[in-house]
Amino acid sequence: MEFKKTFFKKGKILMTKIGYARVSSKEQNLDRQLQALQGVSKVFSDKASGQSVERPQLQAMLNYIREGDIVIVTELDRLGRNNKELTELMNQIQIKGATLEVLNLPSMTGIEDENLRRLINNLVIELYKYQAESERKRIKERQAQGIEIAKSKGKFKGRQHKFKENDPRLKHAFDLFLNGLSDKEVEEQTGINRRTFRRYRSRYNVTVDQRKNNEKRDS
Repeated sequence: MEFKKTFFKKGKILMTKIGYARVSSKEQNLDRQLQALQGVSKVFSDKASGQSVERPQLQAMLNYIREGDIVIVTELDRLGRNNKELTELMNQIQIKGATLEVLNLPSMTGIEDENLRRLINNLVIELYKYQAESERKRIKERQAQGIEIAKSKGKFKGRQHKFKENDPRLKHAFDLFLNGLSDKEVEEQTGINRRTFRRYRSRYNVTVDQRKNNEKRDS
């Protein structure tokens, strides 16, 4: 169903609620977020990491919103994973004259003054961002401490690689790449995330130059 974007009343633009949902991988399900976002005029959704720059529906949402709109997410980390990115996205939303509402944070609906509601809402989000960023730092510190303890006891094995060099699926992905497919096309055919695939290409020196050399030999 297509919704009318803007509504007018006595010369004023009324707010339109725009939802944004995200899960980190294609295997994960958006249903819980979409259920929580029922009642909004339009929902944009991505299946991509919160750290990925390739989130087409996020960009579509930012292009779509207008003055007076409210962008709604179920949780702040659906919008982004780190403080810097969240700040940039919030600035883009505010430049458009829209506001951000996070469903798992306190609601501001009882505050009638729009400027005060926006101010308090932004303060709550900033506090949440600070708390989330601090918690991520604490987790990294605990992980680093755990690794040091494991190393001192000779028990640390390091990060386990998902694929070994002779893995048939990875070898097939390399063959596809060397035969001219892009990282995105390899992902579509093999299911190996393109960022993961790039790391393995770098690790095993499967490069664009190598592909060009193969093409020259075949020509």
